[in-house]
Amino acid sequence: MAEEFFIPQLGQTVEEVTLVKWLVPDGAKVSRGQEVMEVETDKAIFPVESNAKGYIHIGPYKEGDVISVLTVVAVIGNPEDRFQMAGEPVESNQVSRKLVAGRKEGDRRPDIAPVAASTQFASPRARKLAAEHKIDLAQLSPTGYGNVRVVERDLAAYLSQVPKATPVAQRMSAATGVDLRTLTGTGPGRRIVKEDVARAVQPGSTIVSAPSRVFEPPSVRPVLLPTAEVIKRIPLKGVRGIIAERMGNSVQTTARVTLVMEADATEIVSARERLKSEVAETWGFAPGYEDLLAIIVADALHKFTYMNARLASDAIEIMLHVNIGMAVDTERGLLVPVIRDVDQKNLRQFGEEFRSLVGKARSGRCLPDDLSGGTFTITNLGMYGVDAFTPIINLPEAAILGVGRIAPKPVARGNQVLIRQMWTLSLVFDHRLVDGAPAARFMQYIKQLIEEPYLLLAE
Repeated sequence: MAEEFFIPQLGQTVEEVTLVKWLVPDGAKVSRGQEVMEVETDKAIFPVESNAKGYIHIGPYKEGDVISVLTVVAVIGNPEDRFQMAGEPVESNQVSRKLVAGRKEGDRRPDIAPVAASTQFASPRARKLAAEHKIDLAQLSPTGYGNVRVVERDLAAYLSQVPKATPVAQRMSAATGVDLRTLTGTGPGRRIVKEDVARAVQPGSTIVSAPSRVFEPPSVRPVLLPTAEVIKRIPLKGVRGIIAERMGNSVQTTARVTLVMEADATEIVSARERLKSEVAETWGFAPGYEDLLAIIVADALHKFTYMNARLASDAIEIMLHVNIGMAVDTERGLLVPVIRDVDQKNLRQFGEEFRSLVGKARSGRCLPDDLSGGTFTITNLGMYGVDAFTPIINLPEAAILGVGRIAPKPVARGNQVLIRQMWTLSLVFDHRLVDGAPAARFMQYIKQLIEEPYLLLAE
């Protein structure tokens, strides 16, 4: 009997992949564990291995197709087996199977009732989020798998349009079926209160539609350039498309504030030079400034927990684990591998894990979970001679630290002017989660540890 070959679950947050290429032709003989196709998530390309031994019969999927995870894309069996399109999509083990393997005559298969035409297909994560917010999936416009499957981003887009409402009003809305988006709030800050919902359910009441909350850029007349002046078109897809979408969302939704601070890095420069000469041979690498800064930032996040936070739909969530994302420049674009529980790691452990993830990121072999789950991000442009910059917050995190170069500068010390190694840092934080003074105290602590790194030993 033919074995179904499907797109595996490639991490907790991945719902769709793009087929990069088939590594074997249709009808080829394959062995278990052989790489037969390459797929791309939003940030990585990696191979998918065969789950059986036999002849592979590929479905109607070609390079560039976007496919939901757990979708059957081929069958592996005998030379005479074939891949057959199903008449109706069915749900099996939470898998939306629109394609099934062809069977030889005589094979038995349990009968599966077809899903009703009105059923809204949705990913498991989308169903969970919809249940949490009591959202009817039928209200959503699906964008997954040929625009027929609701995915998590559809829920996020829907929730971004829902106006603010008190908890009582939200419960009344769920109980009565009143769409909060059709109401105009009369509470403080135009928040919808229970009286607004009550008026909407009274017989003969008139519901005033609230203005759309969807961001609409101003209308700009496009400038048409001659075709000859365009030397290359780069499609906004894959990593570049994800960066464009997420950075745009961050700019539009966060209340960004930037704090810029200089730290005297003379002591940490000296400490790094001593470490290079003493541990590089034993460790197999020379610790860099990013390693040292990450350990310092992790200690600060452990102390000032309000910076290790994210914004949920109705609350600020303080995170238990200190997971630091380290921005890495790759040929495919900016990737942010995440090192977990940094506050529990020493310098060597962090350095080894960081270098391993950087290697995977630059070779396009990061797993999706390697690039998710961060609670704070560090991005460094100092190696390019940049003094200071204002990076974009990596949602849903509360803040990001931009790292500039270390440069010798004249500094007044008492009645003397000394040449010191000065390091410029830029903290960009979301004012919705953190106020200016607490964020400044967080920065002051980082500055103190840079200038007096021995204080880490006192923790």
